[in-house]
Amino acid sequence: MKIAMIGSGYVGLVSGACFADFGHSVVCVDKAVAKIEALERGEIPIYEPGLDALVAENVKAGRLSFTTELAGAVAAADMVFIAVGTPSRRGDGHADLSYVYAAAREIALAVTGFTVVVTKSTVPVGTGDEVERIIRETNPAADVAVVSNPEFLREGAAIGDFKKPDRIVVGLEDERAREPMVEVYRPLYLNASPIVFTSRRSSELIKYAANAFLAMKITFINEIADLCEEVGADVQAVSRGIGLDNRIGSKFLHAGPGYGGSCFPKDTLALVKTAQDHGSAVRLIETTVAINDQRKRAMARKVIAACGGDARGKVVAVLGLTFKPRTDDMREAPSLSIIQALQDAGAKVVAHDPVGMEAAKPLLDDAVSYAESPYEAAAGADALVLVTEWDQFRALDFARLKAAMRAPVLVDLRNVYSPDEVARHGFTYEGVGRAATAGDVEASILGTAAE
Repeated sequence: MKIAMIGSGYVGLVSGACFADFGHSVVCVDKAVAKIEALERGEIPIYEPGLDALVAENVKAGRLSFTTELAGAVAAADMVFIAVGTPSRRGDGHADLSYVYAAAREIALAVTGFTVVVTKSTVPVGTGDEVERIIRETNPAADVAVVSNPEFLREGAAIGDFKKPDRIVVGLEDERAREPMVEVYRPLYLNASPIVFTSRRSSELIKYAANAFLAMKITFINEIADLCEEVGADVQAVSRGIGLDNRIGSKFLHAGPGYGGSCFPKDTLALVKTAQDHGSAVRLIETTVAINDQRKRAMARKVIAACGGDARGKVVAVLGLTFKPRTDDMREAPSLSIIQALQDAGAKVVAHDPVGMEAAKPLLDDAVSYAESPYEAAAGADALVLVTEWDQFRALDFARLKAAMRAPVLVDLRNVYSPDEVARHGFTYEGVGRAATAGDVEASILGTAAE
């Protein structure tokens, strides 16, 4: 099958490479000339484990190519996927659909023969209707079926998520699109990945509802963590105890500094705005958004308290800048708010991240210093703060850290370490939702990075 993927960002590039790996002929389109030229040289613009090899293999096989010329790619395609950005719109928080609608207009002018136009971007309910209206208004002769097919890719695990999905959601109004959608996903369908066929509007809402639910789950356990600190319980024990209930499940029940990234913050806000526009309150989600915004700076207050209540003139070493491990994505990362709050309190911040420092620099104050290793960051520090649970931070040499630091204080915002273990090395330990010593806690978060 011939596929044109409009947008060569995170979703478009991963999806295009995976479709090509299934044997389809894929052309990834993007208006950014520099990006396309880099891709043609084999340079991947995002950090995603395994993506460079997957792209190279399929380019070499002749199944994957890149272009800035949308018209030619669309004219030759059986299916056109729209995978452009839908960021939060400045001023009101609605999803900015200008890129989606612009793509629809260009597709309308280029399409030839019957073509399935698939919205892969995360879009509010009713966007597919508008895409179809735009195409038909722009080119009344266009023979298209507009489909919703939301992505469910986790950064850092996107290729595995695409090739072994929990489900494939397809929303359509034109039955002619059913067979092509089955065909394009046939390798997955044959491996028993369920295809959920539904209406276009239901499909669009499924994506937002799924992300909002997971965001609420994270926020729930963070509030329970706060309660644990007040009553002397341990959130890891509580999380394990409730997560073993298969009605709840253990994923997304790890207390921390709040959610970030490209999906949860903008999608929860967009869903709130959609609900408000339709006069249907989603108060749980509204509260989730508010709590998560407040939590990030609250984590900075935890660090300040660990520094004796006054951070002025103190040096704080921050380990981890990206919103999660295995990605260089800094969008809405908790580290941004935490570092800003620490600087507001007069602290000097030294940061280290395995892959995210270049992406972080334009977003952070010039006063932030960057270190090439955790131990370089810790040199002369009054506190060490673990913000992102990269694997590289799970087996730190505490003797070496203590020798380098001015004060042996660890603020573990991901609960990676046992309080007892850290205390044995002479450190003062501050975690999230747990007592100063581990006690009877046996819960482990070694699988956190897989979420």
